[in-house]
Amino acid sequence: MAAHSADTSSPLRAWWAERPPAAGAAVMATGIVSIGLHLTGYEVVSRVALVIACAAWLGLAADFVARLVLDRERWRADAGSPAALTAVAATTVLGTRFSALGWQTLAEALLALAAVLWPVLLVDVVRHWRRRMPGAVFLCCVATQGLAVLAAALAGAQAVGWLARTALVLFWLGLVIYGFALARFDPRQILEGAGDHWVAGGALAISALAGSKLIAADSSRLYLWNDDDRGVLRAVTVTLLVLDVAWYAVLLVAEALRPRLHYDVRRWATVFPMGMTATATLSIAAALDIPWLKGPGQILLWIAVAAWLAVAAGAVAAARAGVRSTAPR
Repeated sequence: MAAHSADTSSPLRAWWAERPPAAGAAVMATGIVSIGLHLTGYEVVSRVALVIACAAWLGLAADFVARLVLDRERWRADAGSPAALTAVAATTVLGTRFSALGWQTLAEALLALAAVLWPVLLVDVVRHWRRRMPGAVFLCCVATQGLAVLAAALAGAQAVGWLARTALVLFWLGLVIYGFALARFDPRQILEGAGDHWVAGGALAISALAGSKLIAADSSRLYLWNDDDRGVLRAVTVTLLVLDVAWYAVLLVAEALRPRLHYDVRRWATVFPMGMTATATLSIAAALDIPWLKGPGQILLWIAVAAWLAVAAGAVAAARAGVRSTAPR
């Protein structure tokens, strides 16, 4: 009874306690938009987005720990959902942004945290796989590639060869996982999904980003890849980007044919692939020396920013309504 009265005395706390695991996609979306803005030179706006992402991550992390300690039954139920892997993906996105800022120690800490969470959540999520799943099934690939991206970024920044090779293993593993996830994805979600169906393309985008980071990690200090290795990485990375853009086009057409304009927390899982496609395009333009990709990457980034603003407005309106509905009467 005491706990119940504490919840009802704080409508905001009661509303927050009902946040589903899918809310972690908001951190992923905001973090990747921050990275994209950084790559295009909009540093001030990028850091504002980073602060928002960090605040959301801290809130969700506190909720994650509270459920683990105080409500094990709900924690286990949430951990079996594919959306639980947003905890890993969001952590790696923030770590990648911190690495770009030069805060390598903090990035390393986030990589360690994500690496601890990843196998525990991945095994539990895969155990609950079934046929005809929503787009969240691809988060198994996203979380794995998120580790690859952050590990490769740190390897390049600190000239750590074993970390780059670990990232390479994760990169290939992520592609294998994508294949299994695709076999379980329900294609009807393309026209019926509430937002997370976009992760079907976003998983390829983060895979392409991981490939570009692996290529960029090589330097005169590290002899990571020979010409053949580099050629394979380059070809696979470009192919992944092409496939991602194809998914982007298909999903955009499906949105036009079947508009889904109401707010849903899973819409953050639409913004993330949009931002990730832009970021991957910009990163590949630099790492693979394809300068003409920079223009399309910038256009895609501003589309992602517009989507972020629209979903954020919907989230604020939904939060206000949610807080009012939980207020004592």
